[in-house]
Amino acid sequence: MVNHGPPIITISLAVALVTLLVLPVPGLGQEEAVVASDQCVACHSDLEVLPHDYIVEDVHMKAGLGCAGCHGGDPMSDDDEVAMSPKAGYVGAPAKKDISKFCGKCHSDIEFMRRYQPRIPTDQASQYATSVHGIRLARGDENVADCTSCHTAHGILAVKDSRSSVYALNVPATCNKCHGDAKLMSGYGIRTDQYEKYAQSVHGKALLENQDVGAPACNDCHGNHGAMPPGITSVRQVCGHCHVNNMQFFTASKMGAAFDREELHGCEECHGNHDVKRTADDMVGIGDAAVCIDCHDEGDKGYETAGKISGLLTALTTVYDQAETKREEVSRIGMDDEEIGFVLQEAHQSLIQARTLVHTFDDVKVGVQTSAGTAKAQEALDLAIEQIQEHGVRRRGFGLATIFITILVIALFLKIRQLPDS
Repeated sequence: MVNHGPPIITISLAVALVTLLVLPVPGLGQEEAVVASDQCVACHSDLEVLPHDYIVEDVHMKAGLGCAGCHGGDPMSDDDEVAMSPKAGYVGAPAKKDISKFCGKCHSDIEFMRRYQPRIPTDQASQYATSVHGIRLARGDENVADCTSCHTAHGILAVKDSRSSVYALNVPATCNKCHGDAKLMSGYGIRTDQYEKYAQSVHGKALLENQDVGAPACNDCHGNHGAMPPGITSVRQVCGHCHVNNMQFFTASKMGAAFDREELHGCEECHGNHDVKRTADDMVGIGDAAVCIDCHDEGDKGYETAGKISGLLTALTTVYDQAETKREEVSRIGMDDEEIGFVLQEAHQSLIQARTLVHTFDDVKVGVQTSAGTAKAQEALDLAIEQIQEHGVRRRGFGLATIFITILVIALFLKIRQLPDS
């Protein structure tokens, strides 16, 4: 027989208890039925000693798993000695070092989880053991996060529930409970400004301000149960999970190879990590805002290439902006700007591709796209100018026609006045 660790309630007993706990109670939901028939909740409520984070909407309660589902014992008895008898499998609050095993007793059992949430992975406990938190806990450090640190113990909500501590919008604050604690982090030499930096980053603003749940939070880069800081060689892979083309171009470039030799963090060296700012063309080149000059000095090849790439992007954006301004004028005066818009879309696509090709650090490749984009932007500009000129011609024609008609009306009026009265 396989030894599953501490004497926690067995799966077969848990299932039996669940069957008892979820007997139909007229007019009550699943979790309310559990509460109504669970002497653990009744007694703890009477004594006002319910766990501080207890909520009846807890996912386990909703599934029909009451207190005994985790702690064992006999939830049908109001006798303390019977309800909390070790013979009934009762386990109180587990020791810190045993919490992942305590939760994993069910969450690592594929057959058991199939009955409730077959889509949930059953390797969370094993992943946790590989994380910084799990490794430190195994060494006896009880200051690190365990399952309950992130999910809570008695108020666990579905990840899609906006009240959940692990709902996408709440993840940064959940991580910051520990990582923003200066006293706690001082023992590890870890900075505590990550949340503040993240909140001001392009990712943080998208998630926290715009509430875009598709934007990356802490766990998207560091992992969930197996959370670790990305290694030097894996940073670009982490970023490349979303920014695929940028990662592929950088990896295949001479710069990527040089970064590997020097053991530099790919994307992070130019973009930062927690405080990633929205990119702009002036990041490339030899100006004051350029990141290229952090490593390249005047006279070296990289400095020269950076200047060329910057010039190519500037040439394209200059013509593009002029064409866009003229297109707006065409629209404002009521002329047809549809074709201009289509041509500008092609120019904009070339601009996007050129900006992505910056990660090749090859001015020739960038130049191919900027040339195509500049040609399209110039075409759009020419079309806009034609529309504006056509509008001028029409206005002049309308003016002449108005003058002619006015003269004709006056002449007709004078002629009518000369006619004798009948």
